[in-house]
Amino acid sequence: MGMKEMKDAYVAKMEAQVSEWGAKLKEMKAKAEKAAAQGRLEYQQKLSQVKAEEKQEQARRKLEELKMAGEERWEALKSGVEGAWKELKKSVESSKVD
Repeated sequence: MGMKEMKDAYVAKMEAQVSEWGAKLKEMKAKAEKAAAQGRLEYQQKLSQVKAEEKQEQARRKLEELKMAGEERWEALKSGVEGAWKELKKSVESSKVD
């Protein structure tokens, strides 16, 4: 597999992961909105506290940088995308609402 194919496969994988976490964040927001007044306040405070949406946007921006990068730079940018992904994952997981 050539560098372009590796980059394209990696970008596709990361786009799918960012989309998946975006869907989970939307689900959590919906649960928070449907919760009783006290529960809603707790959920919204927790979501606000971890700033999961900001982490998602950071991951999305890093992914866009990676997509725009030439084949010679994508490997270097890959670690930035992975770091942003780890932060997003940690934020979403710490915000999970049952």
